[in-house]
Amino acid sequence: MTLHPGPCEPWPVDLCCELPDDLDPAIIQRWQMVATQVLFALSGRRWGPSCPITVRPCRRSCLDGPGLPITVRWGSAGPWVPYIGSDGLWRNASICGCGSDCSCGQLCEVRLAGPVHDIASVTVDGQELVPEAYRVDSPALLVRTDGECWPSCQNMAAPCGEPGTFCVTYRTGLPLDAAAIAAVSELTCQLVLACLPPGTKGCGTCRLPGNVTRVIRQGVQVDMADPTTIFAEGRTGLPLVDLWLQTVNPDRLHSPARVYSPDVRPPRVTMWP
Repeated sequence: MTLHPGPCEPWPVDLCCELPDDLDPAIIQRWQMVATQVLFALSGRRWGPSCPITVRPCRRSCLDGPGLPITVRWGSAGPWVPYIGSDGLWRNASICGCGSDCSCGQLCEVRLAGPVHDIASVTVDGQELVPEAYRVDSPALLVRTDGECWPSCQNMAAPCGEPGTFCVTYRTGLPLDAAAIAAVSELTCQLVLACLPPGTKGCGTCRLPGNVTRVIRQGVQVDMADPTTIFAEGRTGLPLVDLWLQTVNPDRLHSPARVYSPDVRPPRVTMWP
């Protein structure tokens, strides 16, 4: 599975530039998608929605399983692990996956690679569940709410939709806000204006940085920022775009941070065919 799948559709725009009245909408849509892909990458690949992905989750079992640390059993209490708390005292912690430190009872959940933008479908044993049968707790916990529980195992050799399988199709990414829409709108405008043929309405008004760093005319010298430096810093030279990028990705990260644990099994994703 791609760690950070990109968008399949362009982000919404509210264009505030003058374009030719007879401009083909397909041209705007093409550069809208380019602007979306550029800002998705420059903002740290955290904004959505992404392309839909289908995963085969693994639920943490409430019983002993392979790879569990030292366990102690009293009757049918289940596995426990000794640990030292923040106060320096030894305690026994339950590693039952159906338990939760926020719940008084059992909580059946699976962890997805998130953040989850929305859920397209959840199928168990070939049957699609109604949306009321589950919910998503931030940032990526899929919780069963209809009184049933997620399967603790499944037939990985069978394709999704067959009996004995458990599949989740969803999209990742943070929801777009007004600032993100303003940024992609400005970049879309300037990309379209940069490609207009000479003599058409709006041609020559593109504000994307060019390859000129100094202009001398009639005794007046104007030094401009080096566009190669602007692009190397992950910026575009456009005020709304760069203001949004500085706000959401000030450290210019290439991807969101991830935490890996040997105790949490990641969901399986079929890549081919």
